[in-house]
Amino acid sequence: MRIAMIGTGYVGLVSGACLSEFGHDVVCVDKDGTKIAALNAGQVPIFEPGLEDVIGTNVRAKRLSFTEDFAGAVSRADAVFIAVGTPSRRGDGHADLTYVFAAAEEIARQLDGYTAIVTKSTVPVGTSRKVEEIVRRVRPDAGFDVASNPEFLREGSAIEDFRRPDRIVVGTESERAKAVMKEVYRPLYLNETPILFTGRETAELIKYAANAFLATKITFINEIADICEKVDADVQDVARAIGLDGRIGGKFLHAGPGFGGSCFPKDTLALLKTSQLVGAPTRIVEAVVEVNEARKAAMAKKIAEAIGEVRGKTIAILGLTFKPNTDDMRDAPSLAIVPALRKNGATVRAYDPEGMGEARKHLDIEFCRDAYQALAGADAVVILTEWNEFRALDLKRVKALLKSPVMIDLRNIYRPAQMAAAGFHYFSVGRPSVSPKS
Repeated sequence: MRIAMIGTGYVGLVSGACLSEFGHDVVCVDKDGTKIAALNAGQVPIFEPGLEDVIGTNVRAKRLSFTEDFAGAVSRADAVFIAVGTPSRRGDGHADLTYVFAAAEEIARQLDGYTAIVTKSTVPVGTSRKVEEIVRRVRPDAGFDVASNPEFLREGSAIEDFRRPDRIVVGTESERAKAVMKEVYRPLYLNETPILFTGRETAELIKYAANAFLATKITFINEIADICEKVDADVQDVARAIGLDGRIGGKFLHAGPGFGGSCFPKDTLALLKTSQLVGAPTRIVEAVVEVNEARKAAMAKKIAEAIGEVRGKTIAILGLTFKPNTDDMRDAPSLAIVPALRKNGATVRAYDPEGMGEARKHLDIEFCRDAYQALAGADAVVILTEWNEFRALDLKRVKALLKSPVMIDLRNIYRPAQMAAAGFHYFSVGRPSVSPKS
């Protein structure tokens, strides 16, 4: 099958590469000539484990290519996926569909024969119908259907998620479009992956509902963590116990500095705005958005309380991305916490294994070559992202490098008893603080 993927951002690049791995002929299209030139030179613009290998293998097999030639890619395609950005619109928080609608108009002009047009971008309810209206207005003679096919990829494990998804959701009322989408996902269909066909509005809402629910679980356990700190309970034990209940499940019950990334902040806000627009308030989602924003400010305050007066102090930050195994800085807690520390007079030195290139665009701090350079001479260390390499720090070396043995672990990657025995004043989230054993 011939597929055109419009957009080479995170979703478009991962989806296009993985669909080519399924045996399809995939052309990824982007107007950014610099990005296309880099991809054709073998340079992958995002960090995602395994993606570079998948792209390289399928480019060599001539199943995957990259181009600025929108017309050529679309006119030859059996299915065209729209995977452009839908950022939060400035001023009101609604999803900005400018790029989606522009892509729809351009696709319409290039259609040649029946084509399934598929919205892969995360879009508000009703967007696929608007895309259909645009295409029909521009090309009333064209043979096409518009389907919704939301993605459920986790950054850092997107390749595995695409290869072995929990489910595939396709929103379409057309039997012909259903047949196309079954062929697109044929390898998964043969592996008995659940493929759920729904109406388009339902498919669009499923994506927002899923992300809002997961964001709610994170926010819930963060609030439980605050209670734990007040009553000397351990949030990790609480999370483990409730997670063993099959009705609840253990995923996304990890207390920390709040959620970030390209999906949860944007999608919860977009769902909230949609609910307000249609007159069906979602008070739970509204609370999730408010609590998560307040969470980041609370974490900066937590750091300050652990250190004492931060003015004139040097703080080492380990991890800047919103989660490990990605270079994504979008809505990362560090973007709120680090500026708050700087505003209060602290000097900040930071290290992140993959995110410093992006972080330099947003943060005016000193970036270090590794964790230990960041620690040297610092008054305290803060763990903001749970990269694996931070889980196995040489604690004797860490203590020797710090001016004072203070660690604020906002990801709970160490055990309090272990840190006390190692001679640290250790502060974590939802667990009692500990001091060095005498």
